[in-house]
Amino acid sequence: MNQPFQFEDWLRTRGLRTESALDALLDGANTHPHRLHQAMRYAAQGGGKRIRPLLVYAAGELGTVGGESLDAALDAAAVAIECIHAYSLVHDDLPCMDDDDLRRGRPTVHKAFDEATALLVGDALQTRAFEVLANANTNANGDVQVRLSMIRSLASASGSRGMAGGQAIDLESVGKKLDLAGLKQMHAMKTGALLSCAVSLGGIAAQLSSTQMQHLATYSEALGLAFQIVDDILDATADSQTLGKTAGKDAANDKPTYVTLMGLDYAQQAANELQEIAIVSLASFGDEARALKALAGLVVKRDK
Repeated sequence: MNQPFQFEDWLRTRGLRTESALDALLDGANTHPHRLHQAMRYAAQGGGKRIRPLLVYAAGELGTVGGESLDAALDAAAVAIECIHAYSLVHDDLPCMDDDDLRRGRPTVHKAFDEATALLVGDALQTRAFEVLANANTNANGDVQVRLSMIRSLASASGSRGMAGGQAIDLESVGKKLDLAGLKQMHAMKTGALLSCAVSLGGIAAQLSSTQMQHLATYSEALGLAFQIVDDILDATADSQTLGKTAGKDAANDKPTYVTLMGLDYAQQAANELQEIAIVSLASFGDEARALKALAGLVVKRDK
């Protein structure tokens, strides 16, 4: 008889696994140059929800392959996606971008160290992500192709047609009026692309079929949009202590958000509907997708 799924236990074990993998695959703080490596670890190991690594592991559990080789591939993918995410936050907080002093409840990297170090931290974390994936030993059939596919997916999600492009649109949109389609496009690139990539990396490592990957793409597209809508809701309703970052920044900077465009109630309804779309898209996986389903609920119901 199958034991009922204990999501809190799953979160705890996968969270610890993420922290362990980050510690192992990042250079030590005593590596020369010391200050840069200390700042890299400060940025990447400074807490956070770890949603992207959790999505990697959850998607990776859908495959029929397993063992140490899959574990190693998923660890590499989890670290790589978190390095890219951490680098994006470090650069996003810089004075030339969103100019923020608080991240994850403590000083941002350019405040804890300095602006030049923060810039280099982002550069170094980005390149470390691809180094980790390139060195991943998947021991899978077509090992080189698996690694290449993961690298291609992460590069596409991170670049000018993904996260970086979305950030550029975000900066250009300050003080402007975006319609709903424009707002969706911006956030599909800025936030959604990396969340979708996390799910894709897990699926690639587990060698899922093209049909299975299409179902995951539907899931992650809905999840990415829901994630950003909830972010906008929290920015408008939560305080800085709860969020671990400065609340109300979007309104202060006159940025278009789902709340300003749709209203608070409609935005929450839209997030709930997207959660349902994400869960329904996983129907063909049955109980094997229980972690992904639970993560969809976690994203929509979170309070920070």
